[in-house]
Amino acid sequence: MLNTSVVLVARVISRLVALVMVIVLARHLGAADYGRYTTLVAYSAIVSVVADFGLDPLYTREVARHPDTQSSFLGTVFLGKLPLAALAVVIFGVALTSAGLGDLLLPAAALLVLTTYSQLLRNTFYAVGRVEFEAIAIVCETTIQAAAIFGGAKLGFGVGFFVAAYAASFGFTTVYCLVVIKVFRLGGFRPQFDPRLFRTWIRLALPFALASFLTNVYWKADVPILQHFHPYAEVGWYQFAYKPFEALQFVPLAVQTVVYPLLAVYHQQSPDRVEPAYTRFFKVLLLLGWPLTVGTFVLVQPVGHVFRLYPESEPALRILALAIVFLFVNSAFVAMMGAMDRQDLFAWATGTAVAVNLALNLALIPKFGYLAASATTVVTEAALAFVGWSFVRRRYRLRWARVSWRPLLAGLVMGAALVPVASSPVYICVPIGVTVYLAAVFFLRVVDRQELELLRRGFRPRDLI
Repeated sequence: MLNTSVVLVARVISRLVALVMVIVLARHLGAADYGRYTTLVAYSAIVSVVADFGLDPLYTREVARHPDTQSSFLGTVFLGKLPLAALAVVIFGVALTSAGLGDLLLPAAALLVLTTYSQLLRNTFYAVGRVEFEAIAIVCETTIQAAAIFGGAKLGFGVGFFVAAYAASFGFTTVYCLVVIKVFRLGGFRPQFDPRLFRTWIRLALPFALASFLTNVYWKADVPILQHFHPYAEVGWYQFAYKPFEALQFVPLAVQTVVYPLLAVYHQQSPDRVEPAYTRFFKVLLLLGWPLTVGTFVLVQPVGHVFRLYPESEPALRILALAIVFLFVNSAFVAMMGAMDRQDLFAWATGTAVAVNLALNLALIPKFGYLAASATTVVTEAALAFVGWSFVRRRYRLRWARVSWRPLLAGLVMGAALVPVASSPVYICVPIGVTVYLAAVFFLRVVDRQELELLRRGFRPRDLI
């Protein structure tokens, strides 16, 4: 429990530092070069599925079940990934060359390969229950990246340097993991390849690979499409606006971590208790996500100043703000599908969202550019919410209109109060917004005592396990 909390704290700190690094990097590179950098990252995320092929989660699961065979598992997967990584590099090279990024192929290939191997090795820590070493890896990675970005920006380096810096941080993690696994006897690494085992694992890993591919396409496909039809500067404007939106993902996931085990137990042992818990979970997520949507939409100018956004990024952020509430409530539907042991429904929901995302991006981005990409993100999150709610509704009902109207009204009251101060600094308008929202929640009797407790527990580290 303590070790897991340490990892959680390390991840939170690393994300905050990473957000600062993004601001420094984007301001240093400028919109066009930042667009080149984020396009490379998007292609890397999509192509990484070929290099990983779902083997990482399978390795973690099997080592946890059979720790005595860890060394043979690791050796087989490590060597088996070599041709997969080579194929991924070839695909990556073709993609980068077609995007006019061929000059970055060497550091990009190093980033792709070292990322996949560092991820494989660090999964050993999770499999054997020694995640304190993962916390150390996170801190070291973040330190290397921060030093490189702050130093590189000060010295005026270009995109290639920063890609190489990230590759170096994952190279450090790869070596670190190999040393820790040996020195602390967490297992071993024998460079022996078992063809029969690898063929079996490739078949078993296919569902993991498919899920990873759908997830990466869901989050990243808009960037290559935008890059293909518009200048890199538009990619930079869009991706910089996307970072504050992306940074909020941690909040619903934290609350989901608290509630998901309870939903799973209720589904198995007390089905009559699922609907009340599901309803309360949805309501808490709405209470958190809706004011962030309204606040970001109204206060996009002061928020943009805090994040030092490009001026062109602010309209994109205002559109993306409308997706925040869906990003939050989707955690309720995802958790419910998992608690119901219906991961197949989640795959269908994600596949539907991917289809909507690709269709809209291909139809709208050529003409409307980065603002269309922002709007498509909103529609995609809304589509995922609708499909997820529809799937869960077959077993458990959610009277969303009855549950939602008071929180929605409280958020609108807050928004109305913020409009007159929308151009004020955040240290003025944010306290006003929080005060008005809490007052509206109180006077409208939006929450009961149990929901207040859930909100409080959702941000206690020991309850996030």
